[in-house]
Amino acid sequence: MDSSTIDKVVSQVFIEKALKDFYCIGNTCAGWEKNVIDQPSTVKSIINQGAERIAAGMGVGDGLKDRDLARMIDHTLLKPEATTDEVKKLCSEAKEYSFASVCVNPSFVPLCRDLLKNTQVKVCTVIGFPLGATTTEVKRFEAEQALQNGAQEIDMVLNVGRLKQGDNEYVFNDINQVVLAAKKYNAVCKVILETALLSDEEKVRACLICKNAKADFVKTSTGFSKGGATVGDVALMRYVVGTAIGVKASGGIRTLEDAEAMIRSGADRIGASASVKIVTSEKAKKDAY
Repeated sequence: MDSSTIDKVVSQVFIEKALKDFYCIGNTCAGWEKNVIDQPSTVKSIINQGAERIAAGMGVGDGLKDRDLARMIDHTLLKPEATTDEVKKLCSEAKEYSFASVCVNPSFVPLCRDLLKNTQVKVCTVIGFPLGATTTEVKRFEAEQALQNGAQEIDMVLNVGRLKQGDNEYVFNDINQVVLAAKKYNAVCKVILETALLSDEEKVRACLICKNAKADFVKTSTGFSKGGATVGDVALMRYVVGTAIGVKASGGIRTLEDAEAMIRSGADRIGASASVKIVTSEKAKKDAY
């Protein structure tokens, strides 16, 4: 199946039906659930062809000839044992290579804010990380505190269990509350789906919820679950959200080839701890965040 065939299948069968039936948030959306069950080959085709997909997003094409790779990368340090000295090094590298942002745990936001003042590098932090299972009220408070401390981008984890239960309204509100907090500060809100834990139907439903909740990006993974980003998942997410919002690939991206594959599949942003090695085309070590 080539890319044009996939486009036709998606537009005619998959996305149009999904969008039509999904925007009944608060109801059962039984029509959407039936469509996915009745069309398993549609989802499978998108996943299988992900590596060949050229992004539908604005400005994303086959290759990086018109893009600055470093400006697409969130330079990431989220391991629990991260030290202040390591975060300082992260910020120094981010300034040297002009990464889009540094992505750190919330306690390091004030430090990064000060170190990156008067640079183009933004401060990104994570909310409800890595499980996404805290209450909506806690997520909103955590987001607002981080934003007050200088965060300019928020990567929140959606409530995976509620999504799998089919509680679309809860998931929508959980995301929307953090989005609203971010908008008060003109900040970007990305939503981590944790795709390794989701079925194909759940990935699509999560993307539609994020889009309806006015998130700025959907993101594949925390890097702390049983799997990270795949080109198939990135392609599927891009097809579902279209050009309306961004797609961030994160988790297990350690080489230039990994990053390029994600971008060809539709990613606008890359989350990686091996950022320097990626942009310098060095071989990255196989270690987690």
